[in-house]
Amino acid sequence: MLNIVVVSDFAHVEGGNSAVALSSAIGLARSGHGVTLLSAVRPVEPGLFESGIRVICTDQSAIGNDPQRIRALIQGIWNRRAAQSMANILRGFDPGNTVVHVHGWTKALSSSVIKAAIDHRFKVVCTLHDYFSACPNGSFFNYQKNAVCELRPLSGACVSTQCDRQHYGHKIWRLVRQYTQNSWGGMPKDVHHFIMVSEVSRIVLRPYFSPDSQMYFVQNPVRAAYAEPVDISRNSAYLMVGRIAQEKGPHIFAEAARMAGCEAVLVGDGDKCAEVLRLCPSATMLGWLAHEAVMAELRKARALVFPSLLYETDGLSVVEAAALGIPAIVSDVSAARASIVDGVTGLLFKAGDPKDLAEKMSALRDDETGARMGRAAHAHYWKNPRTLERHVQELEHTYEQVLAC
Repeated sequence: MLNIVVVSDFAHVEGGNSAVALSSAIGLARSGHGVTLLSAVRPVEPGLFESGIRVICTDQSAIGNDPQRIRALIQGIWNRRAAQSMANILRGFDPGNTVVHVHGWTKALSSSVIKAAIDHRFKVVCTLHDYFSACPNGSFFNYQKNAVCELRPLSGACVSTQCDRQHYGHKIWRLVRQYTQNSWGGMPKDVHHFIMVSEVSRIVLRPYFSPDSQMYFVQNPVRAAYAEPVDISRNSAYLMVGRIAQEKGPHIFAEAARMAGCEAVLVGDGDKCAEVLRLCPSATMLGWLAHEAVMAELRKARALVFPSLLYETDGLSVVEAAALGIPAIVSDVSAARASIVDGVTGLLFKAGDPKDLAEKMSALRDDETGARMGRAAHAHYWKNPRTLERHVQELEHTYEQVLAC
């Protein structure tokens, strides 16, 4: 059995990144491995203690939520307390039998934790849930132009371009953080093992890693129990799940729903809620819901709409919908496009084009078409379901390869 140090900014489920980190930590502990979680932000998910996981929390705020902005800016660039915590954890472990598995570091812990592990000569593997390993804003997205950014990170053009969602001063801070991460933090140049969750993320990130970097493919787990596919002919709502933020495309969804005359339901929250209601006054805004409640909303949906303008790295909601027999309509720029078979288990639409999305939503009004795609999505998922058990087995195999290098 191995010792595994799981690194996550949050000790609770804050988003897809932390959800995967914590569920995999619990799965690994249940498989008999010694698991330690290093995080910064409480509260601690109760299931971690119940699974016998040792939790080390630096008791710090996420940098975006810390009212002391100077402290937050410094912590985001280099978190000394977190680095010391990592060093303390590793003193009790054998490098030959220990893997440091990094999931999230940019919202609280910083790259200092990666550097501490490297300095103590431990093998580090990083699951790339986003693009912060290469891109200063973590998404290869220009928020000012509302479009994917194709500039090389930290190039002259990148430095001089205001792509940040806030202001150029914030972009400067992101550039400083990225430079610090790349040079002192050793990310990605001194980390030689990366877990990719989709082919899209591999293609996007490969040019920024050293030629000797090893890439492994481990899909994120999905929490879903087998049941017969939902009869979507009884459903009318088109559902979006995720942050109600510009880059996620909620305004595209809202406009398309209004054009098509479809019922729009959104699970999530963000700064674009008012715009959604302006574009589609009949839209239902449910805010953030627990996972079980999200699955309940999916069961009531005609289709899931995934309108993201980003590359994304996965798109778990699309897969969760398929597990229930709900087809998805997915933007053609996002990694979630790989989770559907266009015209069979769902539909692709041109990213950023509400008219095209409206046409695809209208196509699923036909009961026969929608039911056929829903059944196909269900069958496609359950041929090779993304269970936690499968995820853990793939991680164990990856760790063996990492330690053998």
